[in-house]
Amino acid sequence: MMRRAHFLGGLAGAIAFVPLLARAASGTKYPVTHTDAEWKDILGSDRYVILREDGTEPAFSSPLIGEHRPGVYNCAGCSQELFTSEMKYDSGDGWPSFTSVLPGRTLTQADYDLPGEERTEVHCRRCGGHLGHIFNDGPPPKYLRYCIDGLALNFVPRA
Repeated sequence: MMRRAHFLGGLAGAIAFVPLLARAASGTKYPVTHTDAEWKDILGSDRYVILREDGTEPAFSSPLIGEHRPGVYNCAGCSQELFTSEMKYDSGDGWPSFTSVLPGRTLTQADYDLPGEERTEVHCRRCGGHLGHIFNDGPPPKYLRYCIDGLALNFVPRA
């Protein structure tokens, strides 16, 4: 007979392993798809690492941090509109930050890459590109901070 402590310990280990399986077995189909070689050609090496390999750019390296013109921020992988300039704010964290996203444009998943810290990843719904993370330390009224890699975005100013 299995002792309760052993069962719960085994269950906890299995639950901790599930997100790793989900990430590794991600078979989600997206409307915009390419082979890895095609993505590398389309995106270039820096954007490929961020959008296709869940990488990040160095803090304070994106020119989009200082972008204050009216416009729209599109996914650099597929050009889908994701954020507007009205959603952007200066969080001081070193990456372009937004209080919300255009409805139905992103998917999220748990990210356990940092031991002891669960984060929520943000991906483009159209191409699956990794955009950044969402945190619950943003400004009111939603208290969300979409911390997005500048290289994951293209800014299109309003005419």
